[in-house]
Amino acid sequence: MKSKIVLGIALSIILISFIIGIALYGQMPEQMASHWNAKGEVNGYMPKFWGIFLMPFVSLILLFIFLLIPRIDPLKNNIKMFRSYFDGFILLLVIYFFYIYILTLLPNLGYNFNMTLTIFPAIAVLFYYLGVLLEHTKRNWFIGIRTPWTLSNELVWNKTHKLASKLFKLFAVIMLVGVFFPDYFIWIILGVIVPLSLYLILYSYLEYKKLKRK
Repeated sequence: MKSKIVLGIALSIILISFIIGIALYGQMPEQMASHWNAKGEVNGYMPKFWGIFLMPFVSLILLFIFLLIPRIDPLKNNIKMFRSYFDGFILLLVIYFFYIYILTLLPNLGYNFNMTLTIFPAIAVLFYYLGVLLEHTKRNWFIGIRTPWTLSNELVWNKTHKLASKLFKLFAVIMLVGVFFPDYFIWIILGVIVPLSLYLILYSYLEYKKLKRK
């Protein structure tokens, strides 16, 4: 999908978010439920204006930042090599924020459901696509597993991202399984993502040292 088409679809989704917010503004409480704990219970509120428009504004800002990255990265030619996958991530992220936006509006309209069970499958999809993106990512300064060792050596970058792709996809599957254990869900996630991140950093360092010894 061409970048201009992705931009058009993403902007359309964000515009729809603003239109929905304006249309529902009068029906929303002055203090809107905006945060939920791991059990899906409300544990935070914010004023109506920000409860309705914060997510669309965040989506718009993130879209601008992600579109700016390929223009300012010193290794922008490398980004061109996986631009279609990066554009796919941008579009998926905007769709994800739109999905979360709708989910945050519904409880404030009187609809009751378990927020955890509806949000985390979407996060799992996002992480799985991150795995797809990492598999094709070339060395750059903004996207991917950026350690001093991956940025210093292209082979280390490629090996680290090949491993990261598999681990992120596995993490997405674990997240889906974790939904069936809501009481332990947050601990399952933390128990995976923290060691996974540390392992990738260590892996890139060890691969770099191995190449230096050779």
